[in-house]
Amino acid sequence: MAKDRDAISIERPRPRGVQSLPPRHIRILGVPLDLGQSRRGVDMGPSAVRVAGLEARLEALGHVVSDGGNVPVAIAETRNAGEPNAKYIKEISETCERVAGMVLQTLEEGITPLILGGDHSVAVGSVSGLAEFHRRRNQKVGLLWIDAHSDINTPETSPSGNVHGMPLAALLGLGPEALSGIFGWQPKIDPENTVLIGVRDIDLTEKENIRRAGITEVYTMRDIDERGMRTVMEEALRAAGRGTAGYHVSFDMDWIDPEDAPGVGTPVRGGATYREAHLAMEILADHGRLLSFEIVEVNPVIDEHNRTAELAVELICSAFGKKIL
Repeated sequence: MAKDRDAISIERPRPRGVQSLPPRHIRILGVPLDLGQSRRGVDMGPSAVRVAGLEARLEALGHVVSDGGNVPVAIAETRNAGEPNAKYIKEISETCERVAGMVLQTLEEGITPLILGGDHSVAVGSVSGLAEFHRRRNQKVGLLWIDAHSDINTPETSPSGNVHGMPLAALLGLGPEALSGIFGWQPKIDPENTVLIGVRDIDLTEKENIRRAGITEVYTMRDIDERGMRTVMEEALRAAGRGTAGYHVSFDMDWIDPEDAPGVGTPVRGGATYREAHLAMEILADHGRLLSFEIVEVNPVIDEHNRTAELAVELICSAFGKKIL
């Protein structure tokens, strides 16, 4: 009987919510940058996500978590916007260079970077640091761009001059040079390993830039509606992972419908639902090839009781292995 009891105890199911992936050492890096867009408030996003319990929630999954603090960022009121077709480009590029350096250092220490934005222009720094780390090892990386927008404008095509609409263009080598040229080389990612997921608000000029860049893996919200999140994510992960060391996930909270995520920089109706977003992150975790992760555009100024930041924490936990059962 004792032997039977031992067998039963060994087969006992895991407690609910406990992740099944190997634990990671994760470093949180805050980038309170809001120079890339006109609506203020996303500079408080990193604090809102931290307040929502990010570190403790990840540690409860078995991960080792440290907080690297915030990257120094210029304040809009102390600077001149500069060129109207690329506002604050000098300050944004300086911030992205700092982010790239911190991401590179984090990876060299064997730690997974988790970046909290700020507006989406911070992605130039995040991906540049990751790409440089793997370039030194003769490897390339993939990119999952999870966003309502394609963010592939350039100063020549942007209708607003807001740089948070340009980071993907910069990473693909379309410019502006101040962002594209971090570490002295470009493009940081190949178009065949670049995947857009759930886009639904694309400028006419961006459509041409997508074609010019050579991106073929673009999944709109219609694709998700018609084919389902699972099919889209499986195909997206295969494309981003083909011939790469793994991939970076750049997650803009405006990808989710404003009903569930009201506190974002540029809300657009018709986004992913609460469960669709979690499913996407759970499938991402199942594949186990995540190299770095960022979540951006949380704006507590227009949020409701920190709902959007709390959802951001939930989704990060799903991406890092939290299971329902």
